[in-house]
Amino acid sequence: MTAANRAATEDLLGVFLDADPHYLASAATYGAGGRRALSRALDLFLARPEVGFVWTAQVDGVVVGACVVCQAISTSRGTLVAKLDDVTVDPARQGEGIGAAMLDALAEHLRARGFGRIDTACHRDNAGAWRFYERLGYRPLHEERIACLL
Repeated sequence: MTAANRAATEDLLGVFLDADPHYLASAATYGAGGRRALSRALDLFLARPEVGFVWTAQVDGVVVGACVVCQAISTSRGTLVAKLDDVTVDPARQGEGIGAAMLDALAEHLRARGFGRIDTACHRDNAGAWRFYERLGYRPLHEERIACLL
């Protein structure tokens, strides 16, 4: 995400966060703050790129996909790892391969910068997302993601 495409990225991520039933099932536990929290988060990504970034997919200059990437250090890999969240593609463009192309390009970008793994989470009931991630080489860790609000 650049400052120039921030508004379009915010719109796309906002649609996802407002409507995705799997995200909404966990939103209260996450302490979701709605559109204002999304706006603050995007401002933080622009101000603090060393923490993470929003990766976008564009077709003809229009943002059609987005995901959030934060960096961490893995003690098991001894490298940087990426924490991937909020993967979305414009509902009107789903099924066109945009999500796969976006994550393939992201993986190449991260690999070139020394990242050793991408971690993400997927709601257990989201069969379509599970199939999508498995096609891209993601494998279950047999762990449950948990959260503690501060």
